[in-house]
Amino acid sequence: MILACGEALIDLFIFDRMGSRLACEAVAGGSPFNVAIGLARLGRRVGFFGGLSTDSFGEFLASVLKDEGVDLSSAPRKSNLTTISVVATDGSGHPRYSFHGEQAADRMITAADLPHPLPPNIEALTFGSFSLAVEPAASAYLALASRETSHRVISIDPNIRPTVIGDLTDYDRQLMKFIRTASVVKASQEDVALLYGADAAISAVAQLWLREGPALVVITRGSEGAIAFQQHHSIEMPGYTVNVIDTVGAGDSFHAALLANLADTGDLTPARIKNLPVDRLKLALQYAVAASSITCSRRGADLPTRKEVDAQVHQ
Repeated sequence: MILACGEALIDLFIFDRMGSRLACEAVAGGSPFNVAIGLARLGRRVGFFGGLSTDSFGEFLASVLKDEGVDLSSAPRKSNLTTISVVATDGSGHPRYSFHGEQAADRMITAADLPHPLPPNIEALTFGSFSLAVEPAASAYLALASRETSHRVISIDPNIRPTVIGDLTDYDRQLMKFIRTASVVKASQEDVALLYGADAAISAVAQLWLREGPALVVITRGSEGAIAFQQHHSIEMPGYTVNVIDTVGAGDSFHAALLANLADTGDLTPARIKNLPVDRLKLALQYAVAASSITCSRRGADLPTRKEVDAQVHQ
Protein backbone atom coordinates (compact mmCIF):
# COMPACT_ATOMS: atom_id res chain seq x y z
CA MET A 1 0.00 0.00 0.00
CA ILE A 2 1.04 3.59 -0.68
CA LEU A 3 0.02 6.33 1.76
CA ALA A 4 -0.69 9.73 0.17
CA CYS A 5 -0.13 12.51 2.71
CA GLY A 6 -1.31 16.11 2.45
CA GLU A 7 -4.27 18.26 1.56
CA ALA A 8 -7.72 17.49 0.25
CA LEU A 9 -9.79 20.49 -0.79
CA ILE A 10 -12.47 21.82 -3.08
CA ASP A 11 -11.43 23.22 -6.46
CA LEU A 12 -13.94 25.84 -7.55
CA PHE A 13 -13.53 26.11 -11.32
CA ILE A 14 -14.56 29.42 -12.87
CA PHE A 15 -15.77 29.23 -16.47
CA ASP A 16 -17.73 32.25 -17.68
CA ARG A 17 -19.29 35.44 -16.42
CA MET A 18 -23.04 35.60 -16.87
CA GLY A 19 -24.05 39.15 -15.96
CA SER A 20 -23.75 39.42 -12.18
CA ARG A 21 -23.08 35.68 -11.83
CA LEU A 22 -20.08 33.42 -12.45
CA ALA A 23 -20.54 30.00 -14.00
CA CYS A 24 -18.51 27.60 -11.88
CA GLU A 25 -18.21 24.02 -10.72
CA ALA A 26 -17.06 22.62 -7.36
CA VAL A 27 -14.77 19.60 -7.74
CA ALA A 28 -12.89 17.45 -5.23
CA GLY A 29 -9.17 18.18 -5.45
CA GLY A 30 -5.82 18.84 -3.84
CA SER A 31 -2.53 17.44 -5.09
CA PRO A 32 -2.13 14.58 -2.54
CA PHE A 33 -5.85 13.83 -2.88
CA ASN A 34 -5.39 13.53 -6.66
CA VAL A 35 -2.34 11.30 -6.22
CA ALA A 36 -4.39 8.97 -4.02
CA ILE A 37 -7.16 8.81 -6.63
CA GLY A 38 -4.61 8.27 -9.40
CA LEU A 39 -2.95 5.38 -7.59
CA ALA A 40 -6.31 3.73 -6.92
CA ARG A 41 -7.34 4.00 -10.57
CA LEU A 42 -4.02 2.46 -11.57
CA GLY A 43 -4.79 -0.59 -9.48
CA ARG A 44 -2.64 0.11 -6.43
CA ARG A 45 -3.81 -0.20 -2.85
CA VAL A 46 -3.64 3.30 -1.40
CA GLY A 47 -4.49 5.16 1.78
CA PHE A 48 -4.93 8.86 2.47
CA PHE A 49 -3.53 10.72 5.47
CA GLY A 50 -4.74 14.29 5.69
CA GLY A 51 -7.22 16.39 7.62
CA LEU A 52 -10.79 16.02 6.36
CA SER A 53 -13.40 18.46 7.60
CA THR A 54 -16.70 17.40 9.10
CA ASP A 55 -18.44 20.09 7.02
CA SER A 56 -20.42 19.23 3.89
CA PHE A 57 -17.39 19.64 1.63
CA GLY A 58 -15.35 17.37 3.89
CA GLU A 59 -18.05 14.72 3.79
CA PHE A 60 -18.02 15.01 0.01
CA LEU A 61 -14.22 14.60 -0.16
CA ALA A 62 -14.34 11.56 2.10
CA SER A 63 -17.09 9.96 0.03
CA VAL A 64 -15.16 10.49 -3.22
CA LEU A 65 -12.06 8.85 -1.74
CA LYS A 66 -14.09 5.92 -0.43
CA ASP A 67 -15.86 5.48 -3.76
CA GLU A 68 -12.44 5.26 -5.47
CA GLY A 69 -11.32 2.58 -3.01
CA VAL A 70 -8.93 4.74 -0.97
CA ASP A 71 -8.42 3.65 2.65
CA LEU A 72 -9.30 6.47 5.08
CA SER A 73 -8.44 4.72 8.33
CA SER A 74 -5.48 7.10 8.85
CA ALA A 75 -7.34 10.31 7.93
CA PRO A 76 -8.41 12.37 10.98
CA ARG A 77 -11.69 14.26 10.82
CA LYS A 78 -11.53 17.93 11.86
CA SER A 79 -14.22 20.44 12.79
CA ASN A 80 -12.31 23.13 10.84
CA LEU A 81 -13.69 24.14 7.45
CA THR A 82 -12.54 22.75 4.11
CA THR A 83 -10.07 24.75 2.00
CA ILE A 84 -11.55 26.16 -1.21
CA SER A 85 -9.20 26.69 -4.15
CA VAL A 86 -10.56 28.95 -6.88
CA VAL A 87 -9.21 27.87 -10.27
CA ALA A 88 -9.37 29.87 -13.50
CA THR A 89 -7.43 28.94 -16.63
CA ASP A 90 -5.54 31.30 -18.90
CA GLY A 91 -5.57 31.28 -22.69
CA SER A 92 -3.13 28.37 -22.91
CA GLY A 93 -5.07 26.18 -20.49
CA HIS A 94 -2.73 26.67 -17.53
CA PRO A 95 -4.50 27.02 -14.17
CA ARG A 96 -4.35 30.13 -11.96
CA TYR A 97 -5.15 29.53 -8.30
CA SER A 98 -6.38 31.54 -5.33
CA PHE A 99 -6.85 29.83 -1.97
CA HIS A 100 -9.28 30.35 0.90
CA GLY A 101 -8.09 28.15 3.73
CA GLU A 102 -6.74 29.84 6.84
CA GLN A 103 -6.94 27.32 9.72
CA ALA A 104 -8.77 24.89 7.45
CA ALA A 105 -8.89 21.17 8.20
CA ASP A 106 -6.09 20.20 5.81
CA ARG A 107 -3.65 22.60 7.52
CA MET A 108 -4.44 21.56 11.08
CA ILE A 109 -2.68 18.19 11.12
CA THR A 110 -0.43 17.96 14.20
CA ALA A 111 2.04 15.46 15.60
CA ALA A 112 -0.79 13.99 17.66
CA ASP A 113 -2.55 12.95 14.44
CA LEU A 114 0.37 10.94 13.04
CA PRO A 115 -0.44 7.26 12.54
CA HIS A 116 1.84 5.23 14.78
CA PRO A 117 2.95 2.70 14.01
CA LEU A 118 2.27 2.52 10.31
CA PRO A 119 0.88 -0.79 9.08
CA PRO A 120 3.71 -3.00 7.79
CA ASN A 121 2.12 -3.26 4.33
CA ILE A 122 2.76 0.43 3.58
CA GLU A 123 5.69 0.48 1.17
CA ALA A 124 5.81 4.18 0.36
CA LEU A 125 4.58 7.58 1.48
CA THR A 126 3.99 10.57 -0.78
CA PHE A 127 3.98 14.19 0.36
CA GLY A 128 3.17 17.25 -1.67
CA SER A 129 2.15 20.80 -2.40
CA PHE A 130 1.35 23.43 0.19
CA SER A 131 1.13 20.89 3.02
CA LEU A 132 4.93 20.98 3.00
CA ALA A 133 4.90 24.68 3.92
CA VAL A 134 1.88 25.61 6.08
CA GLU A 135 1.87 25.04 9.82
CA PRO A 136 1.16 23.06 11.85
CA ALA A 137 0.77 20.47 9.07
CA ALA A 138 4.27 20.99 7.62
CA SER A 139 6.04 20.11 10.87
CA ALA A 140 3.82 17.07 11.41
CA TYR A 141 4.41 15.73 7.89
CA LEU A 142 8.15 16.34 8.17
CA ALA A 143 8.21 14.39 11.43
CA LEU A 144 6.41 11.50 9.71
CA ALA A 145 8.74 11.52 6.69
CA SER A 146 11.81 11.67 8.94
CA ARG A 147 10.50 8.81 11.07
CA GLU A 148 9.84 6.50 8.12
CA THR A 149 12.68 7.37 5.72
CA SER A 150 15.03 4.56 6.66
CA HIS A 151 12.69 1.70 5.75
CA ARG A 152 10.06 3.08 3.34
CA VAL A 153 10.16 5.05 0.10
CA ILE A 154 9.44 8.73 0.62
CA SER A 155 8.34 10.59 -2.52
CA ILE A 156 8.10 14.38 -2.57
CA ASP A 157 6.35 16.70 -5.04
CA PRO A 158 6.71 20.38 -4.04
CA ASN A 159 3.96 21.46 -6.49
CA ILE A 160 4.52 25.03 -5.33
CA ARG A 161 1.52 27.31 -4.84
CA PRO A 162 2.83 30.84 -4.11
CA THR A 163 -0.67 32.15 -3.42
CA VAL A 164 -0.83 29.84 -0.40
CA ILE A 165 2.78 29.78 0.73
CA GLY A 166 3.40 33.50 0.26
CA ASP A 167 7.01 34.69 0.33
CA LEU A 168 9.24 31.97 -1.15
CA THR A 169 12.47 33.49 0.20
CA ASP A 170 12.98 30.76 2.80
CA TYR A 171 10.91 28.04 1.18
CA ASP A 172 13.89 26.32 -0.46
CA ARG A 173 15.28 25.61 3.02
CA GLN A 174 11.95 24.20 4.13
CA LEU A 175 11.67 22.04 1.02
CA MET A 176 15.22 20.78 1.49
CA LYS A 177 14.26 19.30 4.86
CA PHE A 178 11.73 17.09 3.07
CA ILE A 179 14.11 16.32 0.19
CA ARG A 180 16.64 14.92 2.67
CA THR A 181 14.08 12.29 3.70
CA ALA A 182 13.21 11.30 0.12
CA SER A 183 14.10 8.46 -2.21
CA VAL A 184 12.20 10.17 -5.04
CA VAL A 185 11.64 13.85 -5.81
CA LYS A 186 9.21 14.75 -8.57
CA ALA A 187 8.94 18.43 -9.52
CA SER A 188 7.98 20.55 -12.51
CA GLN A 189 10.08 23.04 -14.42
CA GLU A 190 7.71 25.70 -13.04
CA ASP A 191 8.64 24.62 -9.50
CA VAL A 192 12.33 24.97 -10.37
CA ALA A 193 11.80 28.45 -11.83
CA LEU A 194 9.82 29.62 -8.81
CA LEU A 195 12.48 28.41 -6.38
CA TYR A 196 15.68 29.26 -8.22
CA GLY A 197 14.74 31.75 -10.94
CA ALA A 198 13.66 31.44 -14.57
CA ASP A 199 17.27 30.99 -15.73
CA ALA A 200 18.04 28.10 -13.37
CA ALA A 201 19.30 24.98 -15.15
CA ILE A 202 17.13 21.95 -14.45
CA SER A 203 20.17 19.67 -14.42
CA ALA A 204 21.98 21.81 -11.84
CA VAL A 205 18.95 21.84 -9.53
CA ALA A 206 18.51 18.08 -9.91
CA GLN A 207 22.14 17.48 -8.98
CA LEU A 208 21.77 19.80 -5.97
CA TRP A 209 18.84 17.74 -4.74
CA LEU A 210 20.56 14.41 -5.46
CA ARG A 211 23.48 15.45 -3.26
CA GLU A 212 21.04 15.80 -0.36
CA GLY A 213 20.06 12.13 -0.46
CA PRO A 214 17.38 11.17 -3.01
CA ALA A 215 18.29 8.47 -5.52
CA LEU A 216 15.93 9.74 -8.21
CA VAL A 217 14.87 13.24 -9.25
CA VAL A 218 12.32 13.67 -12.03
CA ILE A 219 11.49 17.05 -13.57
CA THR A 220 8.40 17.34 -15.76
CA ARG A 221 8.44 19.79 -18.69
CA GLY A 222 4.85 19.99 -19.88
CA SER A 223 4.44 19.07 -23.55
CA GLU A 224 8.18 18.31 -23.77
CA GLY A 225 7.87 15.33 -21.44
CA ALA A 226 10.20 14.73 -18.51
CA ILE A 227 13.82 14.24 -17.51
CA ALA A 228 14.92 11.79 -14.83
CA PHE A 229 18.22 12.18 -13.01
CA GLN A 230 20.18 9.57 -11.09
CA GLN A 231 23.63 10.00 -9.61
CA HIS A 232 25.42 9.14 -12.85
CA HIS A 233 22.69 9.15 -15.51
CA SER A 234 19.89 11.24 -16.93
CA ILE A 235 17.09 10.13 -19.22
CA GLU A 236 14.79 12.28 -21.34
CA MET A 237 11.30 11.08 -22.20
CA PRO A 238 9.38 13.10 -24.82
CA GLY A 239 5.77 14.04 -24.33
CA TYR A 240 2.75 12.65 -26.15
CA THR A 241 0.90 14.75 -28.69
CA VAL A 242 -2.61 15.37 -27.37
CA ASN A 243 -5.32 17.99 -27.64
CA VAL A 244 -4.75 19.87 -24.38
CA ILE A 245 -7.95 20.93 -22.59
CA ASP A 246 -6.13 22.02 -19.44
CA THR A 247 -3.19 20.86 -17.32
CA VAL A 248 -4.98 20.61 -13.96
CA GLY A 249 -3.87 17.40 -12.25
CA ALA A 250 -1.27 16.47 -14.87
CA GLY A 251 1.61 16.55 -12.40
CA ASP A 252 -0.36 14.52 -9.87
CA SER A 253 -1.18 11.98 -12.56
CA PHE A 254 2.52 11.75 -13.45
CA HIS A 255 3.50 11.27 -9.79
CA ALA A 256 0.89 8.56 -9.21
CA ALA A 257 1.78 6.69 -12.40
CA LEU A 258 5.51 6.80 -11.71
CA LEU A 259 5.05 5.24 -8.27
CA ALA A 260 2.43 2.77 -9.48
CA ASN A 261 4.69 1.51 -12.24
CA LEU A 262 7.63 1.11 -9.86
CA ALA A 263 5.38 -0.75 -7.42
CA ASP A 264 4.06 -3.03 -10.17
CA THR A 265 7.55 -4.37 -10.79
CA GLY A 266 8.64 -4.59 -7.15
CA ASP A 267 10.97 -1.60 -7.44
CA LEU A 268 9.27 0.62 -4.87
CA THR A 269 11.83 0.14 -2.10
CA PRO A 270 14.67 2.49 -1.11
CA ALA A 271 17.30 -0.07 -2.14
CA ARG A 272 15.72 -0.86 -5.52
CA ILE A 273 15.26 2.80 -6.42
CA LYS A 274 18.87 3.50 -5.48
CA ASN A 275 20.01 0.84 -7.95
CA LEU A 276 17.29 1.20 -10.58
CA PRO A 277 18.58 0.17 -14.04
CA VAL A 278 18.31 2.77 -16.79
CA ASP A 279 16.03 0.64 -18.95
CA ARG A 280 13.67 0.06 -16.05
CA LEU A 281 13.57 3.78 -15.29
CA LYS A 282 12.83 4.53 -18.93
CA LEU A 283 9.71 2.35 -18.85
CA ALA A 284 8.49 4.00 -15.64
CA LEU A 285 9.00 7.44 -17.19
CA GLN A 286 7.11 6.49 -20.33
CA TYR A 287 4.22 5.22 -18.24
CA ALA A 288 4.10 8.42 -16.19
CA VAL A 289 4.27 10.70 -19.23
CA ALA A 290 1.48 8.71 -20.89
CA ALA A 291 -0.73 9.06 -17.80
CA SER A 292 -0.21 12.82 -17.54
CA SER A 293 -0.92 13.30 -21.24
CA ILE A 294 -4.33 11.66 -20.82
CA THR A 295 -5.16 13.97 -17.93
CA CYS A 296 -4.26 16.99 -20.07
CA SER A 297 -6.76 15.88 -22.70
CA ARG A 298 -9.66 16.13 -20.21
CA ARG A 299 -11.11 18.97 -18.19
CA GLY A 300 -9.99 19.11 -14.57
CA ALA A 301 -8.06 16.51 -12.60
CA ASP A 302 -9.68 13.47 -14.21
CA LEU A 303 -6.88 10.95 -13.76
CA PRO A 304 -6.72 7.86 -15.99
CA THR A 305 -7.24 4.19 -15.25
CA ARG A 306 -4.66 1.47 -15.76
CA LYS A 307 -6.45 0.34 -18.92
CA GLU A 308 -6.31 3.85 -20.39
CA VAL A 309 -2.61 4.31 -19.65
CA ASP A 310 -1.72 0.88 -21.03
CA ALA A 311 -3.56 1.76 -24.24
CA GLN A 312 -1.70 5.09 -24.53
CA VAL A 313 1.68 3.44 -23.97
CA HIS A 314 1.05 0.77 -26.60
CA GLN A 315 -0.69 2.87 -29.26
